[in-house]
Amino acid sequence: MVATTRGRLLVATPPLDDPNFDRSVVFVLEHDDAGALGVVLNRVSDEPVPDALDRWQDRLTEPSMIFEGGPVETQALIGLGRRQTGDRSDEDHELALTPTISSVDLSADPLLIVGLISVRVFQGYSGWGSGQLDVEIAAGGWMVLDASDDDVFTTSPGDLWRTVLGRQPGRLSWIAAAPDDLSLN
Repeated sequence: MVATTRGRLLVATPPLDDPNFDRSVVFVLEHDDAGALGVVLNRVSDEPVPDALDRWQDRLTEPSMIFEGGPVETQALIGLGRRQTGDRSDEDHELALTPTISSVDLSADPLLIVGLISVRVFQGYSGWGSGQLDVEIAAGGWMVLDASDDDVFTTSPGDLWRTVLGRQPGRLSWIAAAPDDLSLN
């Protein structure tokens, strides 16, 4: 059995050789023996949320654009929702990932999901086969850190990598100040 990272962050270590994940912050949706999947939190696209999801407009967190969740199944849309602490998720339309964050069925009527504060929409996801993520973590490609609601629903996604690392204790926070080009260090 793998140690799950579900509901936590994967923060790419510099430099991660895969350009899909350089300085990425990934929120893990699922992680078990079959593999793992998550969405990149700090890659906002310039595409607005499609008209088909207009009924969700009043719950979208700024920036209310589509986020690039990852390179897998880029035609798929994934919704993450935020609710008040203690509110129970609507199991017909949501899957709780943390006490306040859930994956949301975007085909559902938003009025049926009581207690949902905000939503963010991702296009595609990041996926790993059985054991693949565990190997990458053990090799030092990812740091596994606790997630906050503000990470998942940040209004400043471009700063998220530095923000998450900057709040960590000790030397880990120093990485946040590393230049984009490590040869300048």
